[in-house]
Amino acid sequence: MAPDLDHVRVRLIQVRERPAVIAEEQASFRERTGLRVDQLAVTDALSDALSPALLDDVDAVMIGGAGAYSVVDTFGWTQSLVDVCRACADRGVPLFGSCWGHQFVARAFGGEVVHDPSRAEMGTHDVALTAAGGADPLFSTLPARFPTQMGHHDRVSALPPGAVELASNDRAPHQAFRLADAPVYGTQFHSELDEATERARLVTYRPYYPEMADDDVFAAVLDTLRPSPAADDLLRRFLLLYAVEGGAERLAEAAG
Repeated sequence: MAPDLDHVRVRLIQVRERPAVIAEEQASFRERTGLRVDQLAVTDALSDALSPALLDDVDAVMIGGAGAYSVVDTFGWTQSLVDVCRACADRGVPLFGSCWGHQFVARAFGGEVVHDPSRAEMGTHDVALTAAGGADPLFSTLPARFPTQMGHHDRVSALPPGAVELASNDRAPHQAFRLADAPVYGTQFHSELDEATERARLVTYRPYYPEMADDDVFAAVLDTLRPSPAADDLLRRFLLLYAVEGGAERLAEAAG
């Protein structure tokens, strides 16, 4: 683990039902951030109480995926999670949403999300920085174009008011955004996955994607998989930049 993050504590909010996926997602976030088990405070949105009090003892919040719960739909816990997201912005607590989390953060701040399998991206695909991304404190440390790990049927169709698009591709816009006035970020791609865990996810979730039933289609998706080193380090850099005193300087030194 990076010494700079030794005292950072992160709240991971999960919306998962399958124990194996719950454990794998937690391990993936720890790997991508470099945090120890005791530094990751896990909250299950399906069973735990959701309130701004979850922010009291953490330095940042991250929201992961949700296989069976589309952001397009509203559930009993939806408004409570919206309140947590908005409290992050109000208090200046860094918030990062990955894939489903990205979509939920967008909705929480007034953006729009649509169910759109026609633009689904499975496997490894490139995204390109926008002009705003090239000037962003976090995304400017990334290459102008870089590979990412993807898997989704929903996407953000309209950003929240005041948000800025940081990365896009030809398949779907709004691959990454941030709020202009708060350390709140989202990535459509899975910032918590690398090539190996993306492969494992695809194998695990194959029965839930009708288009993957065809062996040739599934093989073609697996053939897209390749390393994504820039995206793999995004969550660690996010914490270094926003959750560590003096982290911005250290991140700039490393980039320079």
